[in-house]
This record gives sequence, C-alpha cells and structure tokens, in this order.
Amino acid sequence: MKNVATALTLVGAAFSLTLATGSAQAQATRTWVSGVGDDANPCSRTAPCKTFPGAISKTATNGEISVLDPGGFGQVTITKAITLNGDGTLAGILAAGVTGIIVNAPSTADVIIRNISINGTAPNGTSPGITGIRFIAGGTLTVQNSNIYGFNTSCIDVAITSGGPVVNIVDTNLASCVTGISVSNTAASQRASVNVSRSKITDTTTGINGSRQANIALDNVVIAGAGTGVAITSGGFAPASEVNINLGMIAMSGLGLQINSGATGRLNGVYFSANGKAMDNQGTCESANNNRLGGNVNGNTGAACAALATF
Repeated sequence: MKNVATALTLVGAAFSLTLATGSAQAQATRTWVSGVGDDANPCSRTAPCKTFPGAISKTATNGEISVLDPGGFGQVTITKAITLNGDGTLAGILAAGVTGIIVNAPSTADVIIRNISINGTAPNGTSPGITGIRFIAGGTLTVQNSNIYGFNTSCIDVAITSGGPVVNIVDTNLASCVTGISVSNTAASQRASVNVSRSKITDTTTGINGSRQANIALDNVVIAGAGTGVAITSGGFAPASEVNINLGMIAMSGLGLQINSGATGRLNGVYFSANGKAMDNQGTCESANNNRLGGNVNGNTGAACAALATF
C-alpha cells in the first residue's frame, strides 16, 4: 500500500506540473505593456511586458494588447487578428530607419490600431522611418484616433498582393510623409478599398495616391500642403480605380485632384481652396453640382466635371 500511495503521489505531482507548464505557456486574451515592463513577464496587468513584439506572442488571436502608461513600445509585425490599444495614455512607436507596423495577416483577420502615435523622425531626423503602417495582407485594418508622421515613403501604405481587404482610417492625423496614404492591389480583379473619415493629411508630396485597383472613399477629410492632394490612376488594370469624396477640403496644394485616364472621381460638397490648380481631370469626373472653388490660381483643366462654382 505504501508503494501504491507513493506512486499516486508522484503521478499527481507530475500532473500538477504539466498543468502549471501549460498555463504558463497559454496565450491571454488581454495582455498589457508598460514603459517600465519587462518582456520576460507574462504581460499580465500586474506583470506587464515592455514592448508590442514582446506581448504579441503571448496574446491570443482576436485578443488585445493594452497600454498601461506612457512609453515607446517598439516596431511590430502583426500576423493575426489583434487590437493594439493605447486608450488613455501616450502609446508610441519610434520607427527611425524602419517601418512602424507591418500587417501581414490571414484573409480572415481583423486588425485594429487605436490611439497609437507612430513617429518616423523625418524630415529632420538622421535616420528617417520608411513607412508608418504597411498593410500587406489581412481581412480588415482599422486605424483609429492615431497620429502617424515623419516617414520617407508613406504614412500608411496599403500594398495588397492577394484578396480584397478593407482599410478604415478614422479620426487620424497623417503628416510630413512623402505620401499620406498609398493604395494599390496587384491581385487580378481585386480592389484595395480604403475608407477615410474625419481625418487630416498635411505636408506631403502626395496626400493620397490610388495607383492600381484602388477604391477610395473620403468623408470629412482635409488635405493641405501637398504637391498633389489626391491622385487616382488605373493604369489599364481592372477594376478601374476610383475616388469618392464627400464633404472635404483640399487646400494650399500645387494640384488639388488629379484624375488620370481610365480612373473616376466623384465629388459632393468639396471645397478647393488656395491651390495652384484645383483639378486636372483626364478621366471621368462626376459632381453633385455643390462643389466650390476659392482662391485657386487655376480651376479645372482637362474634361469638365459638372459645375464647380467659384466664389
């Protein structure tokens, strides 16, 4: 009996050790990062990690990484559905010489980036960042209430090679990048759809560039201080690129809106102000007759776009 009892005790101890090891390796639905954390920690509320890369491997698919206090939390590559949430504090990524966030996730994955500041250090930094957010693959990407600035390519680069995902950009400021938002999809017969609302794009060479199979919707968006505010191009690919602008302003730019051959632009309540040229329409332009020009050196060149009233 003594031998049996000893054997049972050993089995029980081994079982308990297995459970403890499994629990230690389990991924949590919510993890935490802190400026004074440590990536060796389990990323719990009381033992947070220090960086997004440190926390992401310990966070379950469809989980959330929350930020406890101000800090810089490191460049990260996202390969699954997840939320990065900086609500209530200063959650930053300093991306000198690199891309701040790369999203390369499954086609079913929803990725949310909320209240994050991504700084590429350009134009005055010695090692400017490449891209703020680069979206290669996924189901949806939502960027909400964030600030992205100082990159020598794009603040946000939507560069899709398969599928037709959707990007939502809400209440976000993009500044001092070569291109504010770049949009293309090289997958045959697929679109890259980008919806931007209540956001600003300032001090760029090109505010928004839809270069191939782009489907862009802008609602209450301000674009200012660009070489070209919005450029939309099809390049002979199908489906043709298009931009739909509702209630926005394009101001203080060399050229407000460039619609290239084969592409389509639709305007409702858009104000072109103090541009070198308001519009150059070489494609198809449709207007709700309520758009306005004010203080532009030149109005529309190329084909007419219904009524663009001057005041």
